[in-house]
Amino acid sequence: MTKIPAATASRLPALSTTVTPADEGTVPAAHGILLAHGATGSIEGNYAGLVPALAATGHTVVAPDYPGSGRTPRAEGPLELDALADALVAEAVAAGVETFTLIGFSLGTAVSVRAAARHPERVRGLVLTAGLAKPDHRTNIWLDLWLRLLDRGDYAGFAQARALSGLSPEALNSLPPAELAAVLDDSPDAPPAGSAEQTALVKEVDTTGDLAGITVPTLVVATTEDQLIHPSHSRYLAEHIPGAEYAEIATGHVPMVERPAEWEGMIVKFLGERGL
Repeated sequence: MTKIPAATASRLPALSTTVTPADEGTVPAAHGILLAHGATGSIEGNYAGLVPALAATGHTVVAPDYPGSGRTPRAEGPLELDALADALVAEAVAAGVETFTLIGFSLGTAVSVRAAARHPERVRGLVLTAGLAKPDHRTNIWLDLWLRLLDRGDYAGFAQARALSGLSPEALNSLPPAELAAVLDDSPDAPPAGSAEQTALVKEVDTTGDLAGITVPTLVVATTEDQLIHPSHSRYLAEHIPGAEYAEIATGHVPMVERPAEWEGMIVKFLGERGL
């Protein structure tokens, strides 16, 4: 059993974690699923639809919220990738899920890769959607804008920036008035409390040195209409993780919003075909 390094795990508040057991009557899967959500997101926001689909296939799903998301308290200082990866793994082990596939979205892809690098005996598979190994100039400009708006308390501007960067032009332009108003909610309570720390972490991630050592079955899903993280980042992940499978979905950064059934179908199909 891997001992989670105390020096990193102790820097974070206790994570609020939901454990969803496999549906009754399903054939138990070989192991569980651990979810890693995106920056300024949450388990509810990123994975609400996927969790029941995974449970229906016989997986126990462990779903921790990062500091400042869901019911997890906000961190007192900057987030670190190693600490966050270790904390998520510790949550799965504490839930009795000794080995698992990690499903990561956006920032969660870097968390997942780092967890696989630090805990190879735990991680048996990876699914990486709309991800990156290291931000480029375009992504950093978006992130700097998010941080500036959050620092100024400009929640209307933050909602607008997140809508422009998160949704494809087609999806944004097709929103009916009520849904557009919800997307542009300028309430200070709309973004998770830890949005600034999570955004700042994306600017710091660099898993380029981890990729060649990943040996587990991996699916990389590129979001081809992504305005925030260009699909070339997903292609890089697929090209540098040995044996990784690559798939594309024609959405903006949030496929769980634009094409949830297609996205869920890709993931469930991969897990079934690879025996995960």
